[in-house]
Amino acid sequence: MTIGEKVSYIKGLAEGLALDESTKEGKVLAAIVDVLGDIAENLAEVDEELDDVADVMTDLEESVTDLEDEVYGVDDEDEYDDDDFDEELDEMYETTCPKCGNTIRFDYDQAAGEQLDCPNCGAHLEFSLDDDDAE
Repeated sequence: MTIGEKVSYIKGLAEGLALDESTKEGKVLAAIVDVLGDIAENLAEVDEELDDVADVMTDLEESVTDLEDEVYGVDDEDEYDDDDFDEELDEMYETTCPKCGNTIRFDYDQAAGEQLDCPNCGAHLEFSLDDDDAE
């Protein structure tokens, strides 16, 4: 039973009591039943609007997924694993400066630039993440 149906049932009960609306109690009960009716109507409208919003959100989610597939080239057959990407971001790399022999540690963001200056001697280091080992 919906809220609207329950309010209709209460209205029917109130009418069946033949409340005298000229008394204080009758006025209060009639006002309560009217407010309940208004609340039930507003809730029904809100439910309809929420259903519309849910439909729009579903359409947007599908559009974003399609756009991600188009931009990132993910096929339905190719499963993209966020965990792999996160591990790559957290991974630390290490290289040795050819000029001073200092061991340099750096993260993925620094490595993505494919160039780094040695903090010890300032020598310019270039490398590529395409290989498994950082040069």
